[in-house]
Amino acid sequence: MKAKLHYITIIFFLVLQSPLAFAQNETINISGTLVEEDTNQPIPYATVAVYNSTSKDIITGTTTDDFGKFNIQVNNTNVYLQISFMGYETKTITDLPKTNNIINLGTIVLASDNEELDAVLVTGEVSKTVFKLDKRVFNVGTDISSTGMSALEVLNNVPSVNVNIEGEITLRGSGGVQILINGKPSVLADQSSNALGTITADMIESIEVITNPSAKYEASGTSGILNIILKKEEKQGWNGSISANTGIPDNHSIGGSINRRTEKFNLFTQFGAGYRSIPREREVINRNLTNNESVFSNGEEFRNETFFNITLGTDYHLNEYNVFTLSGNFAYEIEDQPSETNFSFFEGDNLISRWIRNETTEATNPKWQYEFNWKKTFQSNEDHTFQLSALGSFFGKDQSSLFTDATLEGENVDNNQRTATDFLQADYTFKADYVNPINKEYTIETGAQYVINDVGNDFEVQDLIGGEYITNQDLTNNFEWNQKVLGIYATGAYENETWGLKLGMRIENTELNTLLTNTSEANSQNFTNLFPTVHSSYKLSENFSLQAGYSKRIFRPRLWDLNPFFNIRNNFNITVGNPDLQPEFTHSYELTSIYKIGKASLSSSLYHRYTTEVVERVSTFQDNVTFTTPQNIGTNATIGFETNGKYSPSNWLTLTGDFNFNYFDRKGTFEDQVFDFTGKQWSTRLGSKIGLPADIDLELNGNYQSGFETVQGEQSGFAFLDVGVRKKIFKGKIVANLGVRDVFASRIQERFVNQPTFETYDYSLRGRFVTFGISYGFGKGEAMTYSGRRR
Repeated sequence: MKAKLHYITIIFFLVLQSPLAFAQNETINISGTLVEEDTNQPIPYATVAVYNSTSKDIITGTTTDDFGKFNIQVNNTNVYLQISFMGYETKTITDLPKTNNIINLGTIVLASDNEELDAVLVTGEVSKTVFKLDKRVFNVGTDISSTGMSALEVLNNVPSVNVNIEGEITLRGSGGVQILINGKPSVLADQSSNALGTITADMIESIEVITNPSAKYEASGTSGILNIILKKEEKQGWNGSISANTGIPDNHSIGGSINRRTEKFNLFTQFGAGYRSIPREREVINRNLTNNESVFSNGEEFRNETFFNITLGTDYHLNEYNVFTLSGNFAYEIEDQPSETNFSFFEGDNLISRWIRNETTEATNPKWQYEFNWKKTFQSNEDHTFQLSALGSFFGKDQSSLFTDATLEGENVDNNQRTATDFLQADYTFKADYVNPINKEYTIETGAQYVINDVGNDFEVQDLIGGEYITNQDLTNNFEWNQKVLGIYATGAYENETWGLKLGMRIENTELNTLLTNTSEANSQNFTNLFPTVHSSYKLSENFSLQAGYSKRIFRPRLWDLNPFFNIRNNFNITVGNPDLQPEFTHSYELTSIYKIGKASLSSSLYHRYTTEVVERVSTFQDNVTFTTPQNIGTNATIGFETNGKYSPSNWLTLTGDFNFNYFDRKGTFEDQVFDFTGKQWSTRLGSKIGLPADIDLELNGNYQSGFETVQGEQSGFAFLDVGVRKKIFKGKIVANLGVRDVFASRIQERFVNQPTFETYDYSLRGRFVTFGISYGFGKGEAMTYSGRRR
């Protein structure tokens, strides 16, 4: 309190003091640079006050700039300086050596005020979760906002959310989380770069957790939404970091981020470059049960990438009620995909032939992304808003591959081929949202969204025949895919301190057109669907609440589900798209209880999902070749239970856990074959974060995924362990990370297809990944790691 009164007094005198009070004949210039004692980093926006040595009255003052520098003029030599900043010991300077009316104090060091920081942590507002109708809101208190931690670390304090040391975000144990900034998609929310590194805890007002989205959000489902709400009055100054990473297999990158905030502008940029190699071991067995023939294949595939990317953007605060955002991103990737596969062909136990197939693939991938957003806040209520946004992106791929077969034993099976791919994809999203809180209890929302997806994939296969490459018309295609989705929604909500109800309706029209230009095969679909949502909540006490929700969702087939494209890396196991595929629809019901017991926060859910036109990958067999194609097969009724929690018994230990069990009932037919069966599936995740001495954090995450029955066979289960160690240096200005993913190389995926006439076995293993990174942060926040993950 004394510190606050001190700052208020300084500001009061700076505003009201009169120039006549210190009018003298000579002008003296006082300058210096302010830095931290521990890190030698500049301290921006610290208060520098000049006092009269006799009367002790304040004469004038200023603040340091972004680089900790200050320059102030006085007309009196009988003065002393007092320099202060929240979290640091106040420093008084009475020795002011003057040379030619210039007083240069050089570098001035401020030490941290540990007692003051401790007082803030003890007496400040504690972060807590508030339960709303269709979401949970985690309000960031001073216990977190004053720590200087990053946005990723703030997310890791949110119940049901986990962020591992490499920055990967999961919600209730599932990936695929959509990140929004102030309710909208943003380049800053890109998880594949260090974009979130420009956001620090003191900038965040709250984080909204949405697991069962209302009609406001597009009907195509995700595992959940995390909406980061930034404070309206963000601290000004510089913030950023640079980092370098290396790893085994090759995973090397450098990156950085810079953020500059002023009263009117927020300028941000991220950039990175690197090289990575992603290997995969693969084994496949095809068994023809009719004639007792078998094809064995095994080998190692690589995806090597050299990449560059840069993001530039700005927020412009026109005034208190209008904010404009403009940002863009460019990325460029150079791919190299060498692979080697060994084949063996048997009749019974007799080896007929053995050969090796080598692949050499090269590709270049340019990518653009840009965003414009306008948010207007009405004077009547800060929650009364209108938001308009436009996003666009482009992705291109120019790829060529050469496949060479060499017979090692037995019959000659040489089959040299080459392919060429010219791929172009453009996506556009236009969105408008209007929110009007009529009063404290009633709120209405409405808006619209229009999404355009335009893709062309020109794919050619050539066979080496008589020393010349000839186009294979059966495998060559030029596929065009165009999809337009228009969505309009409205919601109405009533909520008081105890309970609430929110009703919503979304209508979406989908226009889909596909065309195989070389065969003139076309497929056009135009359908309109209603997507109702209902959400309710009841608060029994401060520590126990119930939420119930219903929503209808849609899964629209993606490009590679529709494109009849032949991947001939292994030409005995081919995956082909289905242009006639229909969307699947899901009715989702959920009852969730959220409660706190001491230092533990728990959330448990009972859910039921009923899906029609389920998309399943179905295998067929011809001439010892397995063709896998997505098909719409019947219905799937799922009943499940999920519970997750977070427990922090002390400041140095946090335990997290997630358990999900579901029982499913599958019904359907395909080509006169009945697929009616029941099964179960469960998964669990246990994690611990341990704070060790010397600012070292240890993180252990164990995962288990059970096996489950499929429409044609089964998928095996697997378990794996990730370990990470982080060391903070100079209070987090430098951070070193060591991570080991899949420590025991046990994340093995096995798929079995068991049919009356054939059997297939597919084995895949990514293996162990070891990474080490070091990063340096400047400005207000800690150092952030640029992970260099795939965009």
